[in-house]
Amino acid sequence: MTATAAPAALRDDILKPQSVRMAEIGRAALAKGEAQAAIDAFEAAIASDPKNVGAYNGIAMGYERLGLPGKAVKFYREALALNPSDLSALEGQGKALIARGATARAQINLARIKALCKTECEPASRLQAALSNATTVAAAAPAPDKPQANN
Repeated sequence: MTATAAPAALRDDILKPQSVRMAEIGRAALAKGEAQAAIDAFEAAIASDPKNVGAYNGIAMGYERLGLPGKAVKFYREALALNPSDLSALEGQGKALIARGATARAQINLARIKALCKTECEPASRLQAALSNATTVAAAAPAPDKPQANN
């Protein structure tokens, strides 16, 4: 019995051309600051090929641009379900978690990135900087006023 390569159409690691095209349109829309148009294009990319990890990341980035980090976290989670080693998804999810105040969960993402990179890498550096900035901002914020009881 001889091993032969599966035809490209049957391989799981090859994305459908329509999905790739729609993801490119989504990236261009993000670059122009058109978050909703980008989300729409990335959703079309996923409809064409549900294995398109980059499209899930793109949707998440679009939601971040719209100020919806909770939705962004959800789509980064989808990307990570397909590829748990996706550094872009780990970094993006970490930043979205920081935006939601979940710095402890973002630290877990940072640890995963560092384990995957083995040496210093840009995604780890950027997420570390975001965590440091969040810690600095939180420390500088004034304590909320305590309501006083009326006697």
